Amino acid sequence: MAVSSVVNGGSLYKPYVVKSINEPVTNSVILHNEPVVVRKTISKETSDTMRYALESVVARGGGRYAYIDGYRIGGKTGTAQKVKDGKYLDNNYIMSFMAVAPSNDPKAILYVAIDNPKNTALLSSYTTAPVARRILLDIIDVLNIKRQEGAISKVRYWDDEIYYILPNVVSKSKKEAKKDLFYYNVEYSGNGEKVISQSPKAGTYLAAGSTVRILLGN
Repeated sequence: MAVSSVVNGGSLYKPYVVKSINEPVTNSVILHNEPVVVRKTISKETSDTMRYALESVVARGGGRYAYIDGYRIGGKTGTAQKVKDGKYLDNNYIMSFMAVAPSNDPKAILYVAIDNPKNTALLSSYTTAPVARRILLDIIDVLNIKRQEGAISKVRYWDDEIYYILPNVVSKSKKEAKKDLFYYNVEYSGNGEKVISQSPKAGTYLAAGSTVRILLGN
């Protein structure tokens, strides 16, 4: 809830787990929770600045593995060295990542933590941020969060995936389709020289090198 107050304009809300409980037969409301503001934590102007800063972390900083092309994701990595008997443990950390989606109009907050990850670089950038990205993709789908323009431009690294909008090749010849799908791995099925369907559908934002399935016919 504290993180939410940082990105929602500065309002700290009283937390609750269940929004409402209804009686199953009559559907009468037994319990219904409404958002209750506890207090203001920061000003709206400060909250706006924090959202921008969090988006910068994902686009240009340590949270880059949580970046999702076309969506404004904010986030922050965290690393906490664990303590036992008043002493820090060697190579024993809790890696975490907090994310907000979308950063300019928050609909969801995500927190991921991994206790003492093994066989990996001890950096949240490489441990929790990629996990958070996979969860964020599901959140985007469930909440029907739309793609946006105006995101902070991403600093590209050599190993970053590059995304393109998948063109419509239905009704085109096999030769034309192959040319239009230059950035993708194309798999053909069926007989003929005309494309009668494609998967994924046209307009999908798809990483270069992904597989596009084409059904041919006449």
